[in-house]
Amino acid sequence: MTMNTHGRPTQPAAPTGHANTGEHRGMILEEPLIFERGTPGRIGVDLPPVPAHKSRLGSASRQGQIGLPDLAEPQVVRHFTRLSQKNYGIDSVFYPLGSCTMKHNPRLNEKMARLPGFADLHPLQPTATTQGALGLMHELAHWLMTLTGMAGVTLAPAAGAHGEFCGMAAIKAAIRARGEKRTRVLVPESAHGTNPATAAALGFTVDAIPATAEGRVDLDALKAKLGPDVAGIMLTNPNTCGLFERDIIAIADLIHGAGGYFYCDGANFNAIVGRVRPADLGVDCMHINLHKTFSTPHGGGGPGSGPVVFSKALAPFAPLPFVQKEGEACRLIESKADKAAGQSFGRMKAFHGQMGMFIRALSYILSHGADGLRQVANDAVLNANYILARLQDVMSAPFAGPCMHEALFDDRFLKDTGVTTLDIAKMLIDRGYHPMTMYFPLVVPGAFLIEPTETESRETLDGFIKTMRDLAQQAKAGTGNANANPFKQAPEHTPRRRLDETTAARQPILKWKPEAAPDYIASAAE
Repeated sequence: MTMNTHGRPTQPAAPTGHANTGEHRGMILEEPLIFERGTPGRIGVDLPPVPAHKSRLGSASRQGQIGLPDLAEPQVVRHFTRLSQKNYGIDSVFYPLGSCTMKHNPRLNEKMARLPGFADLHPLQPTATTQGALGLMHELAHWLMTLTGMAGVTLAPAAGAHGEFCGMAAIKAAIRARGEKRTRVLVPESAHGTNPATAAALGFTVDAIPATAEGRVDLDALKAKLGPDVAGIMLTNPNTCGLFERDIIAIADLIHGAGGYFYCDGANFNAIVGRVRPADLGVDCMHINLHKTFSTPHGGGGPGSGPVVFSKALAPFAPLPFVQKEGEACRLIESKADKAAGQSFGRMKAFHGQMGMFIRALSYILSHGADGLRQVANDAVLNANYILARLQDVMSAPFAGPCMHEALFDDRFLKDTGVTTLDIAKMLIDRGYHPMTMYFPLVVPGAFLIEPTETESRETLDGFIKTMRDLAQQAKAGTGNANANPFKQAPEHTPRRRLDETTAARQPILKWKPEAAPDYIASAAE
């Protein structure tokens, strides 16, 4: 290998069976900040001088340069193009993040979301001018209730955790309406990490339920925790170990028998959509990540969407706003003073939800149909079990038997190698793959959580499997000497090598301060 001028080796063509790390990586250079590229007086357009005038801004007038860099057009285009090349996304390569369902977003969805009648809407338009949008929201709500068997739905929540908060707020409102004071929420260890945080944010005391050796809820432990102060349970199904809770109906019966409600985290609905209706399992409310199950764009903090479906018992407490159809017209119920609002606990956010996500999700549902959505679940589970079966002889799986939508491994196979879960992940980057989810779920030491989704081909999975097998065998063949271990040097083929992530998280540098720069740049950094 040769070294480029920025201190990292260029990458030769990948051997057969490895990821396409590719020769083009040698052209993806270190990219300075755009402020470091600026040169005073360099501009991409010629503008006439501003004529003399008296400012009407008074004390709000600008006192000095604002610090924007001066750049020629090619510099700007190349800068942002190179930044885009550093992005890793599902449109580029396989994205095996477990628990996140990073699957292909069909371009049909994007075409629909960009239709002028939808894309140009404004949330403050009179409802008389937005009947098409309201009709779409009403139809999406219908299909979400149909797929889950539930009696009510809200589209308002902006993401999954927001949906969790919504569901638990409805439970809290229902308990208050009964004149009861229930303060404790049971949360299995195999639930999503946001579940206990959501319960605590609403003022509940969180009581953890341990898992069995099979990775599922311990029924005996659950029974021992029941009491008159239990508001409900927050359970993820399939859970974060990639397993279906076989005792879920018994769990629902126990919670209802104690007077509580059953909140189900529906982030993993992709594994059972079209096959199981949560209402038939005894679920009272469940959020659905549209950006997981129904393929709308995911990542980077949004745009997300987390509608919540409600049982008949909780539907009256759903938040505002929601769409009600009256004859051929649609009406938006926005005020608790409206009789149709029932016992709603109120608003969760301004406006009415993520319209673009609604369009994409409904496009996905209608284009797949009932048989297509069922196949989504079938293929997602098949792909995950294919990975599990092909890797479990070289890696270690914490639980016996098949999985659901994601394959889970632990770090026992790395014992005495000097290699860690993090090291494997860093080596994956050099092979051209985004790492899988690491160290989660927390109940599994050194966890590797891999979710292939249903949209990946067998050829893609075979390439990833070969890479994982190579890394596992390479780790086992090593000396165990941390200083001599090549895993400790990875990644080598990235603009940045391995970072001190702990220090970066605890002491982030949030402001660029150049040592020597033109005044107009230095003033902007202050």
